[in-house]
Amino acid sequence: MNEFERVRSYLTDLQDRICAAVEAADGRARFAEDVWQRAEGGGGRTRILRDGAVFEQAGIGFSDVAGTRLPPSASANRPDLAGASWRATGVSLVFHPANPYLPTTHANVRYFRAERDGVEVASWFGGGFDLTPFYPFDEDVQHWHGVARDLCAPFGQERYAEHKRWCDEYFFLRHRNETRGVGGLFFDDLHGDFERNFAYLRAVGEGFLDAYLPIVARRKDTPYGEREREFQLYRRGRYVEFNLVYDRGTLFGLQSGGRSESILMSLPPRVRWEYGFQPEAGSDEARLADYLVPRDWV
Repeated sequence: MNEFERVRSYLTDLQDRICAAVEAADGRARFAEDVWQRAEGGGGRTRILRDGAVFEQAGIGFSDVAGTRLPPSASANRPDLAGASWRATGVSLVFHPANPYLPTTHANVRYFRAERDGVEVASWFGGGFDLTPFYPFDEDVQHWHGVARDLCAPFGQERYAEHKRWCDEYFFLRHRNETRGVGGLFFDDLHGDFERNFAYLRAVGEGFLDAYLPIVARRKDTPYGEREREFQLYRRGRYVEFNLVYDRGTLFGLQSGGRSESILMSLPPRVRWEYGFQPEAGSDEARLADYLVPRDWV
């Protein structure tokens, strides 16, 4: 089995295991699978869980796609890849809980390879995970970052600080001057030592459930009312804004002729915008703004 197939095999297994864990945590709904093919090359399987006891919608997709020309979102800063064929595989997920006290979350792990005339010219790993609370709890955020820090530790003492900072900078809505949430890890173009980098990809993939499931257990049954629900729907609008304006994965997928339904599964099933909304001073809703500025959580 070559390097690409090893990564692909791991990712399909990861999708299966995350689906099983989320179904167990939800306790009611099950994922429905949509297998698809891409005309230019490759395909994938998109899985969606809807209207569960915990998750209003949970989407997790696996893809293995290929092409002969990179889309503008990927080629603009890589003139060395002009004329190269490429293949990319990854798992990407976004979970939108029903309870406003349970954060939305996103994770992605991926591998990219380009070649020209049958010779590899570039390959790299990317990914990470991040957390988007609406009613944040310090305990949850500290746990999330504690898992991230610990999984990074075997890869050097600077790894967590570097990839946390990258996450804070990447998931930033410049037009709102705020982060999308409380961050986590983000990395891209990780290349050189395949075995070490693949091990890190696996650590991030495995660490996601360790980071998220304890928060699910703590918050899924927290009582809430219409006020909290309306604020959750309003803040989901920020999630939509980021994904449609800034997210590289969304841009790469759409520009490369990807399957729109699978690419846009990250969007919440229900959302609202309100012109000029300002939370009441001193309220739980106003408190969120303090968490949308990068800080050292651990």
